[in-house]
Amino acid sequence: MFPETVQCLKTAAPLFCQAAFLKDLRRLSAHGGASCLQARRHFGVSRCLTAKVPPPPKPREKVEIPGLEMITYSERMHYVPGLSKPVFPSWEREYKDPGHYRSPPLQEMPLHKEKPCYVYNQRTNALEGVHQALWLTKTKLISGLPPQMLSLAENPANQIPDQNERVQNAIRHARFWDTTEERPGIDKYSNTLLFNLLHLCATLQSSHPAIGRRILAEKYSLAATWKRGEDLFQIRGQNGLLYNSMDPLPEVSGKQEVADTTDHILEDFYPVSPTIDLQEVHVYNEEVNCSGFRGDYPYPHAHTLYFIGGADTHCKLQPEQFRAKMVMFTFGNALARAHKLYGTQPQRVLDRPITLQAVGTNGRIFHFMVFQLNTTDLSGDDGIKNQVWLDKDVELYEFAKVRPLIKKKQVMVPAGLAGYKPETFSKFLALYLHGAV
Repeated sequence: MFPETVQCLKTAAPLFCQAAFLKDLRRLSAHGGASCLQARRHFGVSRCLTAKVPPPPKPREKVEIPGLEMITYSERMHYVPGLSKPVFPSWEREYKDPGHYRSPPLQEMPLHKEKPCYVYNQRTNALEGVHQALWLTKTKLISGLPPQMLSLAENPANQIPDQNERVQNAIRHARFWDTTEERPGIDKYSNTLLFNLLHLCATLQSSHPAIGRRILAEKYSLAATWKRGEDLFQIRGQNGLLYNSMDPLPEVSGKQEVADTTDHILEDFYPVSPTIDLQEVHVYNEEVNCSGFRGDYPYPHAHTLYFIGGADTHCKLQPEQFRAKMVMFTFGNALARAHKLYGTQPQRVLDRPITLQAVGTNGRIFHFMVFQLNTTDLSGDDGIKNQVWLDKDVELYEFAKVRPLIKKKQVMVPAGLAGYKPETFSKFLALYLHGAV
């Protein structure tokens, strides 16, 4: 290796230097030759660090020879080397044990169907977000809240005494006071803040008696079914806190505005399928429609749905997917009520539209929504559309710091509550008082 270098050294260097150099060169050649002149590093990395999953073991093939009976150790009642393992028939209990129940195969279940059903639940992470929800529900999106609702909170008769101060104290209670830790988690303070604001709104019951005809419900299960084109869709699950009322909400848009939705063209997101990220099932009931309450429930009309972002630690949705969840479950509650009032067949334009509201929050940012169900005929893209008013990403306050934010020896954000925006709570109060004024 390197013949020119070796020949030059043989002629110019002394014998003992040649021997020493050749000895070192042989040692280098034994460890990699010419490549040893460059630095080589060998890293030993285990399988767990390289994220390599070991291949599954191949199952042994069972050879069955016709006419040949396997000799097993079943009669000896213990393992015997060289004899085959016996195969016993499965033992079935004479009674039903829920702890050891084995479900039959899907094809043998009585509710199994070849046609799939696409299910939207409380953990569905829709890829296209609100646009996908609008297509699934055949809905027209309108930015902002209806002006007649915003005027409710502007009336001094509908405001809370010392409103701004009490709302800020409610925020401080949720962010600073209601904890034994240095700072509460988002799941705790968002839930505390929502109930604090609802408690403040309920103080207006003396001047608005219709508020006493409402009630809050938690952990109710919703189920609604509809067809969109050739596909069957269902919405199931528990969506959050529901504000029920004895009286339905009034209509937001008139008949002429509803008729004008015929010209609206639903936005398409081709090549993405509208059923993407929805759960595909083959075992389902086609006629499932349940509002989550019995028929004699004294508060049958859904008023407002309250969603808390970050409440489910196992499923964290992005803001776009969180708003899509609000649209879908608001639509599901309205559709379940329409099916109970008008029946599932035939699908038609409703004589009296059903109005629902929704509020979503993560403890600082609020999303306000008003949904009006105008039709249950959702199979095609033509005809009357449903309507939804959405006011998104509305901040209630800017900062709530336990400790001040200091940069370059300057206080950028002081400790405590900063940047309170009273108009956000006015919208919250307007949705609460809708139908009670």
